[in-house]
Amino acid sequence: MKRRKAREYVLQFLFQSDFGNKGSISAGLKQFWADKEEDTEIKKFAAEIIKGTLSSLDEIDSTINKSAEHWAIQRMAAVDRNILRFAVYELLYRDDIPRAVTINEAIEVAKKYSTTESAAFINGILDKIAKKVKK
Repeated sequence: MKRRKAREYVLQFLFQSDFGNKGSISAGLKQFWADKEEDTEIKKFAAEIIKGTLSSLDEIDSTINKSAEHWAIQRMAAVDRNILRFAVYELLYRDDIPRAVTINEAIEVAKKYSTTESAAFINGILDKIAKKVKK
């Protein structure tokens, strides 16, 4: 459950950065955590995913675009786009997280923060990407 909470924070941070918070990641994280009293494990995992996602954003967005038929990433709902981004980061770069866990967690976060249809949309794209990725 700690990692799910961390992923929810990742979504919030990425969502905010999508809409203009373009300063340094470290400064953004410091400000983001200022009013949150979470344990160190949650903050550490969230920071790893945030930094990794933002540092590989071009490749991640390209991977999503190639797998999302008839959808440009800019046209996707911001919540869905950012869930896909952190999940694709995990699929591409995190060998310590099983693909099924990444996909399931992304779907659960989508169910909480987006729509039922979004969960199915995200599942389809992530499943397609996961089949191409060898861990």
